[in-house]
Amino acid sequence: MGNLKKVLSEKINLQKKLIKNEKIINKIINLFVKTLNNNNTIYICGNGGSASDAEHLSTEFLVRLRPKVNRKPYSIINLGMNIPYITACANDYSFEEIFSRSLEAISKPDDLLWVISTSGNSKNIIKVLKKAKILKIKTIGFYGKTGGGCKKLTEYPICVQSTNTARIQECHIFLGHYILEHTENILIK
Repeated sequence: MGNLKKVLSEKINLQKKLIKNEKIINKIINLFVKTLNNNNTIYICGNGGSASDAEHLSTEFLVRLRPKVNRKPYSIINLGMNIPYITACANDYSFEEIFSRSLEAISKPDDLLWVISTSGNSKNIIKVLKKAKILKIKTIGFYGKTGGGCKKLTEYPICVQSTNTARIQECHIFLGHYILEHTENILIK
């Protein structure tokens, strides 16, 4: 049986460490505002639990983040929403191509790519980050402790200082909500 107090303490301490990223978080918020104000799109993607987080966070802006804030939908598109596309791409090309092919097809200059990976080593995330660089699209990444191979390919990386997947993902969703809430506050003024 687990020790709830210990796990909660670990989670709280890990989230408190995120304050070290305050400058980059504020830069990301400003980048989100600029991107959306210019009628550009933010693309988001991840694998497994991070794919669920990407879908969750994109839905917050396509629909509504807070129940009492009614505003126009904001363009945050999850590159992993289309299962037939993903299976066709993985079958006909490779799983490594699933995000980079769609980003190449639908993005335009000054769009933004937001990737989520607990390991920072997912081959399809590395490939989409490289594609974004070719397309001159700025990149944001949420990663685990080291950021893996993705960190060096990301202009605005945030690494959660843990190797525990569940704790990393909890911080990623917290950070996503924080950034989206503050972006929304600026956009609706």
